Amino acid sequence: MLVTQQPVFRKFWHAVMPLTELAHGPKPFRLLGEDIVLFLDANGQPAALRDRCCHRTAKLSKGWCVDGEGKACGQGAIQCGYHGWTYDRSGQVVRIPQYEPDRKISPEYKTTAYHCTARYGYAWVALEEPIADIPVIPEFEDPGYRTIFQFYEEWQTSPMRALENSFDNSHFSFVHRATFGVAASPKPSKYELVENESGFYAETVIEATNPVKFHSISGVTDAITTRHMRNAYFLPFARRLDIEYPSGIRHIIINCFTPIDDGRMQLCQWLFRNDTEADCAAQMLIDFDEEITREDKDILESTDPDALVDTRRRGVEYSMESDRPGMLIRKHLMQLLAKHGEAEVYRGMSGTNGAVIPIAKAA
Repeated sequence: MLVTQQPVFRKFWHAVMPLTELAHGPKPFRLLGEDIVLFLDANGQPAALRDRCCHRTAKLSKGWCVDGEGKACGQGAIQCGYHGWTYDRSGQVVRIPQYEPDRKISPEYKTTAYHCTARYGYAWVALEEPIADIPVIPEFEDPGYRTIFQFYEEWQTSPMRALENSFDNSHFSFVHRATFGVAASPKPSKYELVENESGFYAETVIEATNPVKFHSISGVTDAITTRHMRNAYFLPFARRLDIEYPSGIRHIIINCFTPIDDGRMQLCQWLFRNDTEADCAAQMLIDFDEEITREDKDILESTDPDALVDTRRRGVEYSMESDRPGMLIRKHLMQLLAKHGEAEVYRGMSGTNGAVIPIAKAA
């Protein structure tokens, strides 16, 4: 599936950038193949515009924020770095330095503005009117949990590949054999699956190796422990992984696999823990999850990002029983496409003009 060719994904909120990234001025991002610029407005709220000035098409991300008098500042309107045309969060040009102060600016002078909001320490963007809410993360404001911002990085793969991998128990003994995978137990544990409107809930218990260096992470000292895993999938590209150890420690990971284009995604990962810094240092938890995440990244970047979604296309990819969560993800994505009058678009199919649709290339 080529995500940039599926218009419905433009109608969902996507975690785009940590708010801390905007503290020193505008930043560019590519979302679903669309070049956008993010900045903080005068109220300190994130805003997103098309990264193109309507004057001579320079990238607005080359500019900076200015206050009401046109002076550079950390947050405000965004000023183009080419000729200084200045835009508010609605995309309207509000100041042209070459004009006399009392000269009226045409309302036609504007660029596209996108839906943008702050949530959970991130700027979220929907390219069109959103049809679903941002997934709820109750632990973010729960005093019983601490929030650790773990990863914000580009991967050379697709959200579909990352999603199916995150629910796949059958790769632990192989991909994660150097970390928590139990090599002697390649047969995956069975999920209990319950579907809902936004995706599904998946619960299972797995074995996990627990070397001494992991004891403060798990809270137990057994050489092999268990992880009670409560997973959830949220349309289109988000998941929640709630790991509970026998010690009662909860290791809750939230992922948004944000589509950059048809060959790249942005991994956004939060971690929530019901222990304290004294129990287990945040840096140790980041290092622990990073080692595991690097294993996933290495194998996923070797796969074809144009993942099969419509299973009626026979002979493209084959599946086994333990792939059921991945098949449910495909089912929900296909239902979403059908509801909005779309079919899966994939590399090599002919477009209406007879052209072959290629994978979008990085800028």
